[in-house]
Amino acid sequence: MQTKLMRRATGIGSLPHQSVDDGINLIKENLQHIPHWPQLPRKNPREGIVRQYLAPLVQAGLVTSEEEDDGKPYFRTDAPDWDERVLIYYETLVEVEENNFSESGIGEMFAFPADTAEGFYAFLQDNWDSSAVEVIKGQVSGPLVVGLQVTDPAGSAAFYNDQLREILVKTLTYQSCWQLQRLAVFQKPVLIFIDDPAIYGYGTSTYVGLSREFIQQSIQEMVNGIKNAGGISGVHCCAGVDWSLLFDLPVDVVNFDAYSYFSSMLVYTAQLKGFLQRGGILSWGLVPTSPEIEEENSESLMAKLREGIDTLVSHGVERRLLEEQLMVTPSCGAATLTEAQAEKVYHLLREVEQNL
Repeated sequence: MQTKLMRRATGIGSLPHQSVDDGINLIKENLQHIPHWPQLPRKNPREGIVRQYLAPLVQAGLVTSEEEDDGKPYFRTDAPDWDERVLIYYETLVEVEENNFSESGIGEMFAFPADTAEGFYAFLQDNWDSSAVEVIKGQVSGPLVVGLQVTDPAGSAAFYNDQLREILVKTLTYQSCWQLQRLAVFQKPVLIFIDDPAIYGYGTSTYVGLSREFIQQSIQEMVNGIKNAGGISGVHCCAGVDWSLLFDLPVDVVNFDAYSYFSSMLVYTAQLKGFLQRGGILSWGLVPTSPEIEEENSESLMAKLREGIDTLVSHGVERRLLEEQLMVTPSCGAATLTEAQAEKVYHLLREVEQNL
């Protein structure tokens, strides 16, 4: 299935559009081979990188609702019946897995509420040119970005708590599997990106308690869940990070911000080489989702890609693998841009793909 990804373009997820139809049409026009469903956080804050994925936990009474937390969600570990709530939730997870996310069953607990993913449901209902589409892309927030923003009642990040981290990872994994099952309606392979910009925190003084072991365990559980459900797994991080964290995992696609953080990859070329030799795909976040988009065109971006490949070759990575096992994306989500800028991002994606 990975061969269908090679030399193709896709998006990260978010768009600044207020109209769902406009967002869908932008994707249809420019990402004919690997379209993705759009997140629209500017239209609806519930489609943000954290809030969009908390519904199962709110519904189970494990995490506070928006009305209660004033935008700062936390686990209700101070509830007198907390242990009972957790036990019921785990029983639900077992039942969902046994029923394979039956659409009419309790697996719908992991569905996006309609008011948190308008773009997802519009994407499912739209008419796509099935002759052009090769892969369908979905996305889910990663365990660090959620686990560092959702806390316990005292304000400590949930990721540092073994029980809360496990609950979050299982919830995000099950939401990935639910997406896979729904996106299978297109009868195409499905790629799910785990979007986790918070991986950058590893090794920094701000997050001294972040453990390499727990980061890798958390991401690997999600990757395994996606692959066991028949999907293709990807991880996106839009910062300079320790890329060996990801190259050492069985992830299929690693997506990095090649526009602003290319140099971060040079420290990990040995691990990159092994990743590519195993069949992994390096996804270049080549098109900037920043004001620099005004200064770029497809020629300048292709020159940047060629320069990057040449540099990695000079560090011992095989050119053939770099040129074949690649994808291109925006450097990050496009929600922070104007609609006109986001449209330029997607137009350049299409032009770059045509030149690969």
